[in-house]
Amino acid sequence: MSISSPTAIGLDFGTTNSVVALSRDNAAELVALDAPDARDPVFRSALCFWEDDGRHPGVPSGLAADAGPWAIREYLEFPQDSRFLQSFKSVVASASFEFANVFERRLRFEELGQLFLAKLAARAGGALDGQAARVVVGRPVEFAGSRPNEALARTRYDAMFAGLGAEIHYVYEPIGAAFSYASRISDPATILVADFGGGTSDFSVVQIAAPGAARRCTPLGAAGVGIAGDRFDYRIVDHLVMPLLGKGGSYRSMGKVLDIPGGYFNDFSDWSRLALMRNRRTLAELDKLRRNAVEPDAITRMIAVIEQELGYQLYDAVGQVKRALSSSEDAHFHFAGAGLTVEADVTRAEFETWIAPDIARIGDAVDRALATAATPASAIDRVFLTGGTSLTPRIRRLFDERFGEERIATGGELTSIAHGLALIGQQDDLAAWAA
Repeated sequence: MSISSPTAIGLDFGTTNSVVALSRDNAAELVALDAPDARDPVFRSALCFWEDDGRHPGVPSGLAADAGPWAIREYLEFPQDSRFLQSFKSVVASASFEFANVFERRLRFEELGQLFLAKLAARAGGALDGQAARVVVGRPVEFAGSRPNEALARTRYDAMFAGLGAEIHYVYEPIGAAFSYASRISDPATILVADFGGGTSDFSVVQIAAPGAARRCTPLGAAGVGIAGDRFDYRIVDHLVMPLLGKGGSYRSMGKVLDIPGGYFNDFSDWSRLALMRNRRTLAELDKLRRNAVEPDAITRMIAVIEQELGYQLYDAVGQVKRALSSSEDAHFHFAGAGLTVEADVTRAEFETWIAPDIARIGDAVDRALATAATPASAIDRVFLTGGTSLTPRIRRLFDERFGEERIATGGELTSIAHGLALIGQQDDLAAWAA
């Protein structure tokens, strides 16, 4: 298929990864994006900033940045001279997030997003250079955060995507996955799409008609919850790392011994906020806390991890143990840096105990999706699991228990949403799927 004149672009801007697809003539193909060692349709949703000091010949002086796997490479080469941001999609609906402190600059969400898209487009071989009249962007059913502000998220998305120079349409991410799955089957079916990303878990009940029908996919109901892979990471960090950084500890104030506030630990365990803790105000607060802490060495270790920009190394250690537990009953966790060493054997049973409250809320969201669709579980012909977190055994078991293993379908865990969004972009009546 030529990509010179696509009808539409499907853009899955994800918390962990982003994917682009192009569609034409009722078919879609993924865009292979540049990476340091290969071309890959999966592009990490990460940014790395640095103050140019001549280490990159030809780069103008001032604040410089890159995105995706290039951001990771840049960070790993110059960790202490960089600012590495990941999972920043998680704060799009947060009114408490105003800007990210990056060296001496304050960058709003939409500025981060615009920069990320510009870098992604530069690695896309011209696929995002105004060739398509329509861009269909996926969005979660419910945004991440304890009190997600839907209107704020939409305003920020509008500003972020305006520079693409095309009609922008928003569609629930699981609806995109439903269109992708529909392209693989020929029989009518009522399906539940369960999309598990880094920041949110989203569910849609969709009626799929036979090929050739006027409307191939009809949404019946949806629900979501701001819990997914990053929350599972939080549980690992909270249990294995935070006790060594002062969680559960005390400090002295005005003759009293008080519990250390939990907000510092919550931010540290959140990938979207950890890097943002490296600012003068937060570090000054932590230094004051260190001086008054009953166990100051623990706070010293937290400060060192933040100052030395070790967030990605911690993320990588957590990801390794989580992936290992997807295929084995036990795994070894290892993290070392900034005077802190964590070695721990973790069993899948322990991990599943840690995430049990999250699994319960995910199950509740599934129930809400079925209820809004007025469709009982018995009427679901197939459950299509997608998104990287769907590979977690406890997630798979949740659906095996509720629907039966024989009704579970998988595939394209990281790419199905973008593929389906591009197919939706060819539909005559896009308003039928607008979100």
